[in-house]
Amino acid sequence: MTTASEPRSPAPIPPEVAADLARLPRERLPALLRRMPKAELHIHIEGSLEPELIFDLARRNGVALPYPSVEALRAAYAFTDLQSFLDIYYAGASVLLQEQDFFDMAWAYFEKAAADNVVRAEVFFDPQTHTERGVPFETVIRGLHHACQRAHAELGISAQLILCFLRHLSEEDAFDTLEQALPWRKYFIGVGLDSSEVGYPPEKFARVFARCRELGLQVVAHAGEEGPPAYITTALDVLQVQRIDHGVRCLEDAALVQRLAASRMPLTVCPLSNVKLKVFERMADHNLPALLAAGLCATVHSDDPAYFGGYLNQNFIDTFAALPQLGATEAYTLARNSFEASFADERSKAVWTAELDAVLRTLAPSRAPGPNPTQDRVTP
Repeated sequence: MTTASEPRSPAPIPPEVAADLARLPRERLPALLRRMPKAELHIHIEGSLEPELIFDLARRNGVALPYPSVEALRAAYAFTDLQSFLDIYYAGASVLLQEQDFFDMAWAYFEKAAADNVVRAEVFFDPQTHTERGVPFETVIRGLHHACQRAHAELGISAQLILCFLRHLSEEDAFDTLEQALPWRKYFIGVGLDSSEVGYPPEKFARVFARCRELGLQVVAHAGEEGPPAYITTALDVLQVQRIDHGVRCLEDAALVQRLAASRMPLTVCPLSNVKLKVFERMADHNLPALLAAGLCATVHSDDPAYFGGYLNQNFIDTFAALPQLGATEAYTLARNSFEASFADERSKAVWTAELDAVLRTLAPSRAPGPNPTQDRVTP
């Protein structure tokens, strides 16, 4: 298991790939963003539950919703911060009661992911959101696991599950959830930490994360979204995580940035989410270019796409349109970083990187004048 303190270096971009990136015409960058293979490493499956499916499941399960229509529910997606989102998020999850419901939710996501050329999905799920309502852990994980199996067989997506503990609940509750999960250990690859960040520092879960590491589980945690950079540091030092989910506030601590860069600690950045939850007022204010310029292993993901306005490709398109500093090289780097940051085997990572290179070759002219640094920008 890789630790946060191990120095690592990114593999250099091969010269022929760098040449293709330099030649890519400006008008072909959106095509690259859409067509390039990607790994999605920060997706909460409950956050992919679209209003239409919420109403379908409510009817199927006889659940009364506090909204009269799909349109009324979607209109409520005007969030002022993380907590205002979570209030609606948990209400939407109330319609999930049967194994088929969890399968249907996950399968709907995987179909969208396939359309966005996602080749690897490491999917977060929040069992406590459901077990608190009396839904058995088995019901949750069997439905999600079945969808992962089908996604691999029918869509070619390498899909695995990561169980997340809700940080606003107690560590004892997390331990109880872990015990419920252990009979299904082969169905998930790791654990994470999500929900309300401010006021719930990572060290609150030191003991349960230590137990998860003993069990050989991969460990990740949300930190540095609304919470301070110190939360990132304690996630590294106390929880010994292998990825930081979000992490955008790391730039407030120069020593932390150096540490993250030296260790190639992945940051799973979610641009549309950051804007929707007011971490940044506008996409044009997002610090993704600065994260990449600092040499960090930043990646792009969709977080809770049903609530935040877009799945993975939309995150790429909107981000690159708003930030003219980002071009073909940054797009390629973000995609390759996502493979590096995944928990997939090295052979799969090499295959996906070769597929990424092949997509780039189809878009870059075989003969063109020398590189023009203004040619690889997305226009809004």
